[in-house]
Amino acid sequence: MKTHHNIVIVGGGNAGISVASQLLRKDANLDIAIIDGAKKHYYQPAWTLVGGGEFDIKDTERDEATVIPEKATWIQQMVTIFKPEENKITLVDGNDLSYEYLIVAPGIQLNWSEIKGLKENLGKNGVCSNYSFESAPYTWECLQNTKGSNAIFTNPHTPVKCGGAPQKILYLAADYFRIHQIKTQVQFWSGGTRVFGVEKYEKTLKKVIARYGIQTHFFVKLVEIDGPNKKAKFVGFGEANKDQEYWVSYDMIHVTPPQSAPDFIRNSPLANPAGWIDVEKHTLQHNKYKNIYACGDAANLPVSRTGAAIRKQAPVLVENLLAAMHGKASEAFYNGYSSCPIITGYNKLVLAEFDYNNIPTETFPIDQSQERWSMYQLKKYVLPYLYWNHILPGRL
Repeated sequence: MKTHHNIVIVGGGNAGISVASQLLRKDANLDIAIIDGAKKHYYQPAWTLVGGGEFDIKDTERDEATVIPEKATWIQQMVTIFKPEENKITLVDGNDLSYEYLIVAPGIQLNWSEIKGLKENLGKNGVCSNYSFESAPYTWECLQNTKGSNAIFTNPHTPVKCGGAPQKILYLAADYFRIHQIKTQVQFWSGGTRVFGVEKYEKTLKKVIARYGIQTHFFVKLVEIDGPNKKAKFVGFGEANKDQEYWVSYDMIHVTPPQSAPDFIRNSPLANPAGWIDVEKHTLQHNKYKNIYACGDAANLPVSRTGAAIRKQAPVLVENLLAAMHGKASEAFYNGYSSCPIITGYNKLVLAEFDYNNIPTETFPIDQSQERWSMYQLKKYVLPYLYWNHILPGRL
């Protein structure tokens, strides 16, 4: 194995593969290594639809080898240590790899163990989550098996990938119960302060919540699940309900786990005090180490962590990295664009698009805050096709 590459990319997910593909389309002679030990690659945005019975989980999975750009070197390991002062990283086998430029895109870490009883009960006792390939199909089982009592959907107090996902399955479930005339009290327990951060879309979502009769609770976090007795414990925070405890019975509970930057990022010199990769939010260049760049979920960007955000970040990173390689100033500018296709029921979707300032930046010449059948079809059919055939290969 070579011990030096011109460009090393940490992470073989959406961000890492997209950036590698775009770089090689710009210059096929670049010496690029991608470091990722995963054997499989997942189209995770479809897992909400899997949980709602609208998508086959098998269609979200492909071998990682099939998405690695042909001219890139794939190192099937993980990183344990960053040595930015030496332009080196240490792999899990103990060997060092040196680079001229480093791109860090490892994704986000799901902290299942932060909730007592979650790991032991996930996939049984009515405890489900669309946040893993293994557990997403059980959400659909739970919907079909729920005949009454409470259906609980949680949103943690931490940043999460696809911030709207905890609500998408909430609304799908509520619509499922409506369609099948199942009298179930649907509840949303959130560590957030409001339904959605962009007022234009929040107005619509509040109407959706009222339509389904969903109970909402904010400034709370899930801390424990008692699976055999089907009870969940929440604690409050913030001035309004600080230290309050709530034990709630459920028929089913969909859990979005707390999330963070991966531990090997949080414990590295690349991280800011909060643990995220410390990059300048417009250029995606590290604030201290100028030959290091980052994009995607582990970067400290004050933006919703979505695949749509990565699609706008990747070309900015590529342009600025290539400029640096040629001794030029960074001129590409990321404005914080992100998008969240918020499913509000079967065949209904609000396509939220906005920037760092939470100003809507919409693609289509329509009011995207309205629920639309056409946008649901975009989510279900068009976006998965674009992901596999255009985004990962660097064409879009």
